[in-house]
Amino acid sequence: MAADRATMTSLEREKASVFHSWSAQASINPFMVRSAEGVYVTGEDGERYLDLSSQLVNTNVGHQHPRVVAAIKAQADVLTTIAPQHGYESRYRAAELILDRSFPGAAKVFFTNGGTEANEHAVRMARLHTGRKKVLAQYRSYHGATATSITLTGDPRRWANDDGTAPVVHFFGPFLYRSAFNATTEAEECARALANLERTIEFEGPSTIAAIILETIPGTAGIMVPPPGFVAGVRALCDRYGIVYIADEVMCGFGRAGEWFAYDREGVRPDLVTFAKGVNSGYVPLGGVVLNEAISATFAERVYPGGLTYSGHPLACAAAVATLEAMADEGIVENARRIGEEVLRPGLEALAERHAVIGEVRGLGVFFALELVADRATREPLAPYGQSSPAMNAILAACRAERMLVFANFNRIHVVPPCTITEAEARDGLARLDRALAAAAPFYTGD
Repeated sequence: MAADRATMTSLEREKASVFHSWSAQASINPFMVRSAEGVYVTGEDGERYLDLSSQLVNTNVGHQHPRVVAAIKAQADVLTTIAPQHGYESRYRAAELILDRSFPGAAKVFFTNGGTEANEHAVRMARLHTGRKKVLAQYRSYHGATATSITLTGDPRRWANDDGTAPVVHFFGPFLYRSAFNATTEAEECARALANLERTIEFEGPSTIAAIILETIPGTAGIMVPPPGFVAGVRALCDRYGIVYIADEVMCGFGRAGEWFAYDREGVRPDLVTFAKGVNSGYVPLGGVVLNEAISATFAERVYPGGLTYSGHPLACAAAVATLEAMADEGIVENARRIGEEVLRPGLEALAERHAVIGEVRGLGVFFALELVADRATREPLAPYGQSSPAMNAILAACRAERMLVFANFNRIHVVPPCTITEAEARDGLARLDRALAAAAPFYTGD
């Protein structure tokens, strides 16, 4: 095999040697990348692509931000790795910057290698703190792919990994466009979703429930911004029944929704917050859990039974410090909010006027989704739940032809560029998307 590599293309070598996630290995053809900078990715073919996906919605400060790259290099010169039982400057500085931007009462940060581990540990902390086992999580959610996180997940990726024995109960959250509660207004949807959640708590037994975990704004599942009052309502239910409230901010945090954390929109105080992705734009793997004072105090004299060899890795924490300082100094969070309000929302709504296939536009900041339908009247999705379709494949091919990288899931296109995107770059992306969506016209069956 080694002798054959000299005659193989890069794509052939990739497919022959790498086992790819969430894929049937024989049918994938990964896009081969040479380099990236800002909001652009350059392929091995030399073509430059506009990255409206932020890869997996994580390069919040864009590709190759010079301050973050320089920080990683500088950290590597003095300390590349150290066991997590030791302390060092980049780790405590990263923790301080995260706490400074967190909810009042945030006490400490436990570092992990990514978002799924953050959710694993948040649930473990909640169970040990309360002495209970059960966790409630939403349908239409994604919390990770490791053992506990995948059972928390409320989308089809859970199905093959869940035998139904985990102490996890799913409930429907608010999503007016496809309401599970026959609601006709956002206020009705909010009230009925909260009433349904309280009934679920009552019938499951409040004394058995350790935590409710909630993506503040569900990301991969469709960027369904909750109606005003829902997140605060969940907080109130947790207080009423002595349940830990875990805010999953892995995707929606650190500027993505135009705020440092998406829960800031309602001024709530979670008990635990999980984060990853945007904390250092994924330059080096990093995630973590922010603990409130009460849960932190639980482990003041009691050993916390968990840890990771690379918890708070020096290179990752140096990248986080540089990322958070750059975001503050350069107004990156404010830019994301402004681009969303002034460019993306009106631009995407204008696309919806021209393309009947767009059933709904929803989002905040640089965190938007287009719900694509075959018929606006019936709201028939352009791809079945949990699947793709020839129509979606045609749109994605058109996006590739427009030299544009997009995040797609089922019948949706997510418009989630880096928080650093300029107005001109965002308008260029909208123009490319406008042309690509023309590929959907033959698949639209409505009037």
